[in-house]
Amino acid sequence: MRIITAIIAICLATPVWADPVLWRAEWPNTDFTQSEIEFDSVMDGGPPRDGIPALDAPQMIAVGDETRLAPNEPVITVSLDGPARAYPLRYLTWHEIVNDEVEGLPIAVTFCPLCNSAITFDRRVADRVLSFGVSGKLRHSDMIMYDRETESWWQQAIGQGIVGEMTGVDLDVIHVSWVESWESFSTRHPDGLVMDQPDFNRPYGRNPYVGYDSSAQPFLYNGENPPHGIEPLARVVRVGTQAWPLSRLSQEGSISEAGVTLDWQGGVASALDAARIPEGRDVGMVRVSDGQGADIAHDVMFAFAFHAFWPEGDWMLGQ
Repeated sequence: MRIITAIIAICLATPVWADPVLWRAEWPNTDFTQSEIEFDSVMDGGPPRDGIPALDAPQMIAVGDETRLAPNEPVITVSLDGPARAYPLRYLTWHEIVNDEVEGLPIAVTFCPLCNSAITFDRRVADRVLSFGVSGKLRHSDMIMYDRETESWWQQAIGQGIVGEMTGVDLDVIHVSWVESWESFSTRHPDGLVMDQPDFNRPYGRNPYVGYDSSAQPFLYNGENPPHGIEPLARVVRVGTQAWPLSRLSQEGSISEAGVTLDWQGGVASALDAARIPEGRDVGMVRVSDGQGADIAHDVMFAFAFHAFWPEGDWMLGQ
């Protein structure tokens, strides 16, 4: 039940060589002459390319037909035109990327367990529609995705091409997407859709990262810890280049500052705590809106990842 954890533990004790010459056999179509990163910041995550299989065009079922999910299980909601859709983390934990299409809009629903980063992207880049897979590589402990069309590498936490033809290209973020409980989603969207269980041999509903979000340090990360004494694996709500500690938001319930309003409500289990996801501790759900009440793109991620990708970012600590 702890396959991925075991692989990571082995990898921690194994030298990792960040050299495009050694990568070319696995990535013959990637243009390593184009890059915006230092290659020594890339680490092997354990599983090889597509060892964590991304999903394509998943089967969706009606909310009323879903019987596996516990009320407090986390799902990634995507609320575009047509019925809202829920993508359970019990599946994303094992697959990390879902390539889907909603009312003609191609999207990629992504979840990096090591950074607790859940972001939904528009898969269109100029006149091309990309599909994404899991590279097996990490940078600052965050998943590096790749697109199957050019085999460029993309950083999941920032949605940007970092190696190959797509270097420097930014994916558009779907702002009407967030993490909430299955009970919250199914109550608000009784006519909605939910991703059905994939046809893979995985112990869905089990957490392969038991106790990870209570660890002192993240896996496969050698960068700086966050400032202000914030624990590396404390959750923060990122809006652009600003981060609000989830501990502050959960205490206050609602915060309005810097032109946005953040609201917190309990009832969502951590997907990275207990062996069974519904038994994880309550980390709650977050919604972020502007002055007119419209949803704003945000991410609830670990503090170390925010600091790694936004080292000059603003920490919204309050008084």
